[in-house]
Amino acid sequence: MDPVHPLETLRGTGDHDSIDVISWVSVCPRGLYSVQQKKTYSASQHTVRNSGVVTSCSSGCRPKLGSLCQVRVQINSNMDETESLVSSENEKPSVTEVAEAVETAFPRCQHSVLQVPLGDWTTLRLGVGQCDITEACLERMRAGEKCVVFLSPVVDETDQPAEEDLPLCATVELQAFTPGKDSWEMSPDEKWEWVRSHKQRGGERFRNMDLFGALDSYSRALKLLIPLHCYVRELEKKEQEVDEEQRDDCYKTQHLPTANEFRTIKAELHSNLSLCQLKLNQPERAKANAAKAAELEPGGTKAWYRLGQACQMVNELEEAKQAFRKLLELQPDSPVAIKALRDITSRQKASNAQLGLRLSKMFS
Repeated sequence: MDPVHPLETLRGTGDHDSIDVISWVSVCPRGLYSVQQKKTYSASQHTVRNSGVVTSCSSGCRPKLGSLCQVRVQINSNMDETESLVSSENEKPSVTEVAEAVETAFPRCQHSVLQVPLGDWTTLRLGVGQCDITEACLERMRAGEKCVVFLSPVVDETDQPAEEDLPLCATVELQAFTPGKDSWEMSPDEKWEWVRSHKQRGGERFRNMDLFGALDSYSRALKLLIPLHCYVRELEKKEQEVDEEQRDDCYKTQHLPTANEFRTIKAELHSNLSLCQLKLNQPERAKANAAKAAELEPGGTKAWYRLGQACQMVNELEEAKQAFRKLLELQPDSPVAIKALRDITSRQKASNAQLGLRLSKMFS
């Protein structure tokens, strides 16, 4: 998930990009966290590729989308950024082990900020969204580098953070990684595969009540749909120029959705985002995504229902009534729409009664 606030960079005398500290705010399962990443150790500036694995750093050589990263995260118990900066070589996995490694499977934990096993070497696939903070660090690191990360919860001035939410200091070490691709380097087929995997992963996380994780997966899928739109539009134009057999062969060759399938997938992603945002008490965002889903797929009942719910939460009762009436047009016997319209009517009557009482007092 992208940082919710812009990155802040403090420049110094670093040996690569002259960057000492980078700061941002990240969304974690336990809420918003302020993050500061400080590079503390760099390998020599050359690249060694062994079996397709990058094992040392060079200018511009960093993990990209899809890279398998051999990483270790350790908590520094005393907030001392110099703790655990040097690892003995026999603790590190060999190049062969990295080349043969597969993505480490472990569940996201609702009570963890870093989302990775601590103290052990772990293989993460960059871009999957297993841990927002760790991935954001890896995107700015080279093989053989370490950095220290300072984490502190973002709370209101009147709130007191819980003991488990006190500031943390961790060391992130990137041993090696396999080559990946930036999104602009990917073929349309590859982008579409990432979209499908993000959507599937979002559903799994939602069923496990990992709402922030689901939100992240659906958002990543939508971002990759943006550059795909032009390719789908081109295929739609070709579709009008060829016969049905050639049209089917074109889609099979490209492995891309048809224009209707593209619109349906996009609508489902917006609708799923809306559901997550409703459960996270973000009604304004939920309303915007539900409205987009309803615009893309006017026959989608879930989008109208979620739009009605969001409008109710922000007290836009007339808009809510319109959404639930549209739902009734699509599903005439929908009990949730009927109940929602009754509830809205009751709320409006109560509001009108209170307004009438206040006006009578003003002029009495």
